[in-house]
Amino acid sequence: MGQDAELLRNMYYTMKKIRRFEETAEDLYKRGVVTGILHLYIGEEAVATGACLALRQDDYITSTHRGHGHLIAKGGDVKRLLAELCGRNTGYCRGKGGSMHAADLSLGVLGANGIVGGGFGIATGAALSARMRGTDQVCVCFFGDGAMNQGIFMEVMNMAARWALPVIYLCENNTFGEYTRFRDVTAERPFGDRAAAFGLPAVCVDGNDVQAVYRATCDAVQRARSGEGASFIEARTYRFSGHHVGDVGFGRGYRTPQEFEEMWLREPVTCFRRELLESGALSAAALEAVDSQVEAEMQEAIAFATSSPEPSLSELTEDLYA
Repeated sequence: MGQDAELLRNMYYTMKKIRRFEETAEDLYKRGVVTGILHLYIGEEAVATGACLALRQDDYITSTHRGHGHLIAKGGDVKRLLAELCGRNTGYCRGKGGSMHAADLSLGVLGANGIVGGGFGIATGAALSARMRGTDQVCVCFFGDGAMNQGIFMEVMNMAARWALPVIYLCENNTFGEYTRFRDVTAERPFGDRAAAFGLPAVCVDGNDVQAVYRATCDAVQRARSGEGASFIEARTYRFSGHHVGDVGFGRGYRTPQEFEEMWLREPVTCFRRELLESGALSAAALEAVDSQVEAEMQEAIAFATSSPEPSLSELTEDLYA
């Protein structure tokens, strides 16, 4: 398999893995196995995949409350992640963090975050750390369209521009901020105009096109590694799940079933699979092998998570930052 074919296979594998993880998590939640709140990433798989495949293992990312896909795309362990969602002590936070707090410092994953825009300062600080230590590491800061209106976004962009920090601000514009369409609360101008005001290069890409996200991130990574500073990427995509598992996505009136069905025709995993087949980049047998591999990994993760013990009461005050 050539290098290009291997990259395309990795793209499909990662997107499929994220999709199956989210479907599995939703199923286990409905059966009472996954505890706490759950925000699904279904429909946005191409963004995390394209961005993280442009990074090295020692590069950093910061995540969001909808962060399972980011961790998986960076190489995270689905067994430990699912165990965390199930509240088991083999999870990333020993079962005490839940869906919104998984981190893996060995992979440069500086953590998911339940605070809207909570990753801005962490990502910019990580980039400053890389600059001060003289490394060529970069940091990708994932955030949603709702976080665009947080004041700290303007503060960190100013700092990143002034100090030429190796950080990439990647907005996952999934159309909705909680129960609100972004156009209802945000001035309808390209988001990149805000970055351009600080002199940062900004691009808007199709967030359902994994190769477009990959190319845009590669360009931004090259700029950051060469000392040219920060960049901004807006990836326009679509959130097919509700804001969380308790939100069916229609009842609050912010979208219709008809819109959902029309957008589902563009969901990234199936579209990319079809593209690979039609172009001849990968055979049906190769894609089916990936599907089987992902399914086997998910079954292994389910067995691992559901057979792991819950944390004991004696661990209640352990593993806490103070």
